[in-house]
Amino acid sequence: MDIRAIFMGLTFAFIWSSAFTSARIIVTAAPPLAVSSIRFFLAGCIALLIARALGQSFNLTRNQWRATVIFGICQNALYLGLNFIAMQWVEAGLAAIIASSMPLLVGLIGWVALGDRLPRIGVLGLVMGFGGVLLIMGARLEAGVSLPGVALCTVAALALAVATLALRGASGDGGNLMVVVGYQMLIGAACLVIPAALFETWEYTPGTALTLAFLYTVFVPGLLATWIWFKLVGRIGAVKAATFHFLNPFFGVLVAWIFLDEHIGPLDIVGVAVIAVGILLVQLAKQKKAAA
Repeated sequence: MDIRAIFMGLTFAFIWSSAFTSARIIVTAAPPLAVSSIRFFLAGCIALLIARALGQSFNLTRNQWRATVIFGICQNALYLGLNFIAMQWVEAGLAAIIASSMPLLVGLIGWVALGDRLPRIGVLGLVMGFGGVLLIMGARLEAGVSLPGVALCTVAALALAVATLALRGASGDGGNLMVVVGYQMLIGAACLVIPAALFETWEYTPGTALTLAFLYTVFVPGLLATWIWFKLVGRIGAVKAATFHFLNPFFGVLVAWIFLDEHIGPLDIVGVAVIAVGILLVQLAKQKKAAA
């Protein structure tokens, strides 16, 4: 793994984690599903315009369409949509911690339900990772955290884990990465616009914080981070790229503390450290398996 790949991985992890803070700012002033649908629509259109300017083909292969539809629904509509709803009641740091358990869920489901072999170091990582989540959750439950919000975050992480398992081994972007990203965004927008119209009142409280958070979410986590992730996977492979997920709990809690002044207790610090080590061990076990 070269210096450029390390820089890309660190940048992706930080941006991915910061999205929970910007989302928390947005949902305090706007309806979560409506704003998510608008966000995906704008990001999708921009991605397709970039793809056109780069001369990329708008024709996808059958495997690309399959991956695009699955991730458009599971990642954009379910994972991000449910997290946006949940963060009306759940702090950004806690949402980031629950979301960061996705690599652990992928490892657990693959091991228990799909018969994947997991070395002892991977099993230890699962135990540590979920133990860290439970440690933080225990402290937050005592403080009166929203159980429906936590449940939505958990379902969101499961949706992304299932999509990841369904598409493991899928081929690369085929030279039209921005087209794939754009279609994924538009699929997510289409999935969310209907429930947004049926169940939400499209009213918002204008302000500088909302505007900046919305623009940041569209362009940085929405487009830039997605582009970096696919480039990183193409450079070092999905297994090695996923190793950087172990930084997500730390970055997620740190950014929320800096920008939202969210409280960090001693158990949060211990739990984040344990989760990070657990995720790292699971990913190292996958690398060991891939190299075998």
